[in-house]
Amino acid sequence: MIISITIRLLPILFGTFSAQAQQMERTKDSVSTIEMPQVLIISKKNTLLNHLPGSVGMIDQAAIRQTAPISGNEIFRRISGIHVVEEEGAGLRMNLGIRGLDPDRSRSVLVLEDGVPVALNPYGEPELYYTPIIDRMQGVEVLKGSGQILFGPQTIGGVVNFITKDPPSHPQGRLRVSAGDFGYLSALASYGSTYGNTGFQVSYLHKQASKLGYTNFNTNDLCAKLKFKISEKSSLGVKLGYYNEQSNATYIGLTQNMYDAHMDDFVLMAPDDHLSIKRVSFSASHQYQFSERLRLVSTAYAYTTTRDWQRQDFATSNTITNGTGIIWGDTNVSGGAVFMRDQNAHRNRAFEVMGIEPRLYYNYQIQNMASELQAGVRLNIENANEQRLNGKKADSKSGELVEDEMRRGKALSAFAHNSLSLSKKINLTTGVRLEHYDYERKILRNSFMIGNSLLVRDTNLNAGNQVTSILPGVGLNINVSKNNTLFAGLHRGFAPPRVKDAISNQGQIYALDAEKSWNIELGTRGSISKYFEYEATLFSMNFSNQIIPESESSGGTGSGLVNGGRTLHRGVELAFLVDFGNLLKSHSKIHWKTNATFNKATFNKDRFIKDGTEWVNISGNFTPYAPEYYVNSSFYFLHKLGFGAQISLNAVGAQYTDVLNSELPATNGRTGKLKAYTVADVNVLYHIPKTKVSLNVAVKNISNERYIVSRRPQGIRVGNPRFVSAGVDVSF
Repeated sequence: MIISITIRLLPILFGTFSAQAQQMERTKDSVSTIEMPQVLIISKKNTLLNHLPGSVGMIDQAAIRQTAPISGNEIFRRISGIHVVEEEGAGLRMNLGIRGLDPDRSRSVLVLEDGVPVALNPYGEPELYYTPIIDRMQGVEVLKGSGQILFGPQTIGGVVNFITKDPPSHPQGRLRVSAGDFGYLSALASYGSTYGNTGFQVSYLHKQASKLGYTNFNTNDLCAKLKFKISEKSSLGVKLGYYNEQSNATYIGLTQNMYDAHMDDFVLMAPDDHLSIKRVSFSASHQYQFSERLRLVSTAYAYTTTRDWQRQDFATSNTITNGTGIIWGDTNVSGGAVFMRDQNAHRNRAFEVMGIEPRLYYNYQIQNMASELQAGVRLNIENANEQRLNGKKADSKSGELVEDEMRRGKALSAFAHNSLSLSKKINLTTGVRLEHYDYERKILRNSFMIGNSLLVRDTNLNAGNQVTSILPGVGLNINVSKNNTLFAGLHRGFAPPRVKDAISNQGQIYALDAEKSWNIELGTRGSISKYFEYEATLFSMNFSNQIIPESESSGGTGSGLVNGGRTLHRGVELAFLVDFGNLLKSHSKIHWKTNATFNKATFNKDRFIKDGTEWVNISGNFTPYAPEYYVNSSFYFLHKLGFGAQISLNAVGAQYTDVLNSELPATNGRTGKLKAYTVADVNVLYHIPKTKVSLNVAVKNISNERYIVSRRPQGIRVGNPRFVSAGVDVSF
């Protein structure tokens, strides 16, 4: 357990579609009297929207209820530029890529909850094995522009912030239960209030399924928030969290002939596989207002995550020993069968994170030009302990210790960001961030080749390295009219190398560079009338070195990551909202929302990869899992009597799954082009008049479309079949 004293100013950037911002502002004012000192990367104050240098996205509580999502994946598809790849069908591990970046474990995206990182280790292992559950969220924010340099360490793809409910000003509670096919159940209970200068909000979520796709899972999630008004100038917020997940998550997937033969898409090939994730978190945020112009916002955070994963061994050839006799697929096709082994491996990991960050906000004027400066520093310390135990049976609960290591990292960041109003219509933002990261890997036990034998030996291999980068950024906003803005931004993208991949199992320091890019945006947003809102953005991300996953989770050999070389991502994002209710002067709500992304992510420098016996230049090839388009469109109707419905369409273009851009599928199912697909969902609502009770029936994949979402980690993953659920939501 980590005991942390961290202070962190969690910055407030501003912007979203104005209608959403106004709605959130009204909601906030109606329930809260003491402002919770926490991060909102976009904020609710639409009056400052025109000062945000970059594209943004926000989904509020109303939109979440309209969608009735199984997982957060459905919500993020409603934001332009975001491509989400399903893994186990329940969204327990979000694989999110922005603007053509590889979505594997969301490692290229900075993911926060109420402004605090949630990755295993934000610097050394940014994988998202734990994903905040959307069921208990008040909203989500996404920032993709140059304002990312206020956060870090990831400043490449974007910043995603999950927002939980603040303590309300008066007693409020909520009970929500949803149940559906495959033993699905989601039950949320929350209650909060404020007494004098102290407020609280407590929520408990239980979620489970017996076989959603191939996954059975059981999660329990407890969150508590406290806020204290210490004085007129000072307030404190404290948050505690506990998460426990037990699931049968696995890496093994279908071979190509199993999929083509229309066998059971969700067969449990390794029924004894088991994943246990436990997370305990703490954060404390403090705000002090020195004067009208100067304030300090600070946060302390600490969390621990344990990830114990038992997975049965298997092979793709019949030359193995210790087989169970269970074989999946076609043995007459080379690589088309999976041979299960009567042994397993326990990949157990424990992570600790603590940090401290103070940030100052200072408002001042230069010759009648309003300006705001944000400046601060952050210290982040993280540790990881990893062990592998080999079991002698497929269902062994323990085994022989064959790998044991510790990884440590310490990061120091410093940043400054200034926003200057050159005139009433022009706003200039400039900023710089310094990232310095020291890391080491200590290997205590490992497997080594001694002659022709593989032996397990105790050892004491220790190696370390460091990386330092300066990350500048600049943005410009021009208010061409009261409701329309042009924006442009340029910033340096940065992500440090994973510790496990930068130092080999033998303690050798690899020449694995930090991931760096130059990111450019040019766009416009606003409203043409009170009936139509829009945002359109041109973007380019030019990587001097993009890290290409080779880990098992990305379908690789498990050897880590490699320098992928130069890549270029460019494209356009479009989003609009049409308010037919106001247009038709109807008392009912009628909205049509659409977002679309068209991007081309390619290798743009000579790089040769061996394909069989030949060397192939992949320059010009598409990067893996980067479809050229993805579109989400929804039509929402709510009658004044309380009846409503939302119909959503999600379309994803074809995509390659390997750097060679293999068109034909491999017999083992792990590579080959993925076909485009479109999935339709519908949610029928009823708000009982004069009550705070809502009912809904949701149907996901209403046409029961059969499609491949991924060939990772080790075989084909099929999208969830048709799913029906019903729910009741009661507020009091």
